[in-house]
Amino acid sequence: MKNVLSLVSFLLIGSSIHAQEGAHQCSRLKSHSILNQSRSNTLSIDYIGLTEEYDVNFYFLDVNLERTSTDISGVVEIHATSKVDVLDTVLFELHDNLTINSILVDGVTNTSYTRVGSAVIVPTNYSNGDAFIISIDYGGTPPNAATNPLGGGGMTNGTSNSWGNQVTWTLSEPFSAFEWFPCKQSLTDKADSVYVFVTTDASNKAGSNGVLTNVVDLGNGKERYEWKSNYAIDYYLISIAVAEYVEYNVYANPTGAINPILIQNFVYNNPGTLINFQDEIDNTADFLEYFSEIYGMYPFANEKYGHCMAPFGGGMEHQTMTTQGWFEDGLTAHELGHQWWGDNVTCASWADIWLNEGFATYSDYLMVENFQGDFSASIEMNDIHANVMSLNDGSVYCEDSLNTNRIFNSRLTYNKGAGIIHTLRFLVNDDVTFFNILKTYQTTFADSTTRLNDFKTSAETVSGLELTNFFNEWYYGEGYPTYSAEWNKVGGNVIIELTQLTSMASITSVFTNDIEIKVTGVNGLVETQRFAITGNVMNLSLPFTENVASIEIDPENWIINHVGAITENTSLVSINKKEATILIYPNPVADVLFVSNSNEAKSLAIFDINGKQVLSHNLVDGLNSISVKELAIGTYIVKFGDVTKEVVIK
Repeated sequence: MKNVLSLVSFLLIGSSIHAQEGAHQCSRLKSHSILNQSRSNTLSIDYIGLTEEYDVNFYFLDVNLERTSTDISGVVEIHATSKVDVLDTVLFELHDNLTINSILVDGVTNTSYTRVGSAVIVPTNYSNGDAFIISIDYGGTPPNAATNPLGGGGMTNGTSNSWGNQVTWTLSEPFSAFEWFPCKQSLTDKADSVYVFVTTDASNKAGSNGVLTNVVDLGNGKERYEWKSNYAIDYYLISIAVAEYVEYNVYANPTGAINPILIQNFVYNNPGTLINFQDEIDNTADFLEYFSEIYGMYPFANEKYGHCMAPFGGGMEHQTMTTQGWFEDGLTAHELGHQWWGDNVTCASWADIWLNEGFATYSDYLMVENFQGDFSASIEMNDIHANVMSLNDGSVYCEDSLNTNRIFNSRLTYNKGAGIIHTLRFLVNDDVTFFNILKTYQTTFADSTTRLNDFKTSAETVSGLELTNFFNEWYYGEGYPTYSAEWNKVGGNVIIELTQLTSMASITSVFTNDIEIKVTGVNGLVETQRFAITGNVMNLSLPFTENVASIEIDPENWIINHVGAITENTSLVSINKKEATILIYPNPVADVLFVSNSNEAKSLAIFDINGKQVLSHNLVDGLNSISVKELAIGTYIVKFGDVTKEVVIK
């Protein structure tokens, strides 16, 4: 999902008509149970446990819906299989705004069910492996409270400010499917298939998942749209959109496809809408062909891809038929990318939502890189990095997996997620291998759900790299580095002392990813060399025959980072010989003072302005952390042997 209006790097500025719509360890994964991270936010843990006693195989929705309201009625069948020896209760969710008229269990009326909030509890008697069908006849008006990040609830009715068209549409991510149909809201239980039948006024069209197998004229001014999908699908990716649409279709022909792939678009029935967006819609075919090349074949090639328009500020990657507010290349590429990243392979926990949104955001970047060129791609990645560094903190890992605002945090989930994929591509250092990682991951986990370690294993297996530090620092960790350098030209080499300070040093004290340094000579000689980083202060040497005109750190912007001072220092005469250096930060400091000790000083002492020693600390070579929160606010002198520095405690 992409809320364009809230993503800094994707803001659409101007008057175009389509802009008028509104150091952690891997063990941290154990801090919440998988039930808590993958489930509905309305059920108790005990009730969630009951839902895990059966496996959903198939949903059949046969509902009545109009473009003028969210009122819904009809029958939903849940086809499932018992996973336990004694299944005496089947529990599913349905919002209590919606009335249940009857429940059938394997065709027999069941009047013994109970409702507790959104939980519907049906007594049953099944053994392990038994298949059964729960059929729910229901109706009513779904809640209209804003329960999803793009506004509205699980089902919303609205009118486009730009085009005047009224639409009823669904948007269930992450926890809102139960607001409009009976279901089990568990990420790790994909249905094997889904049918969605929608009866509506003959003036409407109804879009949904899979293939439109039939449109039945019911002879009473109503038509039934019969959509069928035979691919595995998660609950939140099932969708309906109803409006006065016109249908506009194009085809993609990715290499290796058996048949052309239909891109079926339901666009507002308005004389200006299609002509305004036709070029952007046509581009979808090019993007689908490109993503099929780099990620593997479009995962739903036997059915279709498509779009339904709805008046909200972004897009939602409903499987095989995205719901989208307008058409713009970045938005379209993002939602199309989700068909691989989020739909075919889905995060098994909202804690790992990066596996959906970070990769979809990077799909947008790859589209720009491939179709618009390196200059535009550079601007895109600069914007992504700038947004990440607008604040110092934040982990890509979403620890609060029930907090919708945190799940869809644009800075961390989308932009930092995309930024670290870019860094991983740099570390792999070979695009053939990098894209092979992505293809392998897609193939290995097709139609299923995954967590971070599943992707990590794929990346390590294909690349041969050991990526524990990378993910601990960039995924579970927080912050970003600021690189500074002192350099000196000595004979045929440039000697460089590279210093790294991190924005959240108490959590991630050092980022050990490789870094590139580019040296340009006064006569135009250019040398770029990659260096492995193991600490906050690194002494490096780069062969160079000209006098130095400039030095750049991370010149191609592979890493989320700031660059500090880059200065010449003639006392730097070799990679092992330099005047003693000790760095202290932050300054001013509130609680913890970090001391990066590169000259093996054994201890430090802190004195107040009257010369009284108030603290002493033994040092190790490398990074030290010293608590100063007991010291009063003021200016202090820090002494390391003959070296003194001033620090302010705030």
